[in-house]
Amino acid sequence: MFLRPFIAAAGLALALQSPAAPAGEIKQNPRVVVELFTSQGCSNCPAADAMFDELSKKSDVIGLAYHVDYWDYRGWPDTFGSEANSDRQRAYNTAWGSSRIFTPQMVVNGRDGVVASRKGEVGKAVDKAGLELEVTLTAEGDVLEISIPPNAGLEDAMVWLVSYLDRSDVKIERGENEGKTVTYSQIVFDRQVLGMWEPATGAHFKLPLEEVLVDPANGAVILVQQEQAGMPGRILSAASFLR
Repeated sequence: MFLRPFIAAAGLALALQSPAAPAGEIKQNPRVVVELFTSQGCSNCPAADAMFDELSKKSDVIGLAYHVDYWDYRGWPDTFGSEANSDRQRAYNTAWGSSRIFTPQMVVNGRDGVVASRKGEVGKAVDKAGLELEVTLTAEGDVLEISIPPNAGLEDAMVWLVSYLDRSDVKIERGENEGKTVTYSQIVFDRQVLGMWEPATGAHFKLPLEEVLVDPANGAVILVQQEQAGMPGRILSAASFLR
């Protein structure tokens, strides 16, 4: 996984001329965004992965799973793990004034970090969560259109495009989960900055789907998130598209 700025103009004219693609599944106006930091090398993670999978299926929840790489030394390199994912988790914890990093951890709306294997903690954080903006997605042909309205009561935020793979079964051959086959969902592969959302003007983007769905991803989440001193802050809104 890597992080890069997005240039919407490139390839858009070609995308507009291409044959119509099948419509995808769109999830809009969720109440909660849950980010799971997990690892194939962590014995406590499979239960959290399963709970995250069920939670992500709810109509008012958008889930993103970030596989970290700091368990790889135990003998099984996570097939989806990356240093960038570990850095995102560290950035959250730094923003909260904590030096502790662990898996499985779930971050709810960019505000609350909980132990993802503790169902009660997760449920409590999810139940009290809410988002403050709406994101409208329209998929037509090979173009995804994104509209985010203004809201004078909020501060500036970044608009992110996060590409993910919706599902994969992995047979783990070494490490703490040796011999298990685990189903993973909403696996993040790529994060791109689309631009800024501003309270007075909102934001609007038209993106070619060939740029949205970075291989091997088949889905994408639009994330509107504030920053605190360059570190991730509260999430204001989100929407998802699945091919």
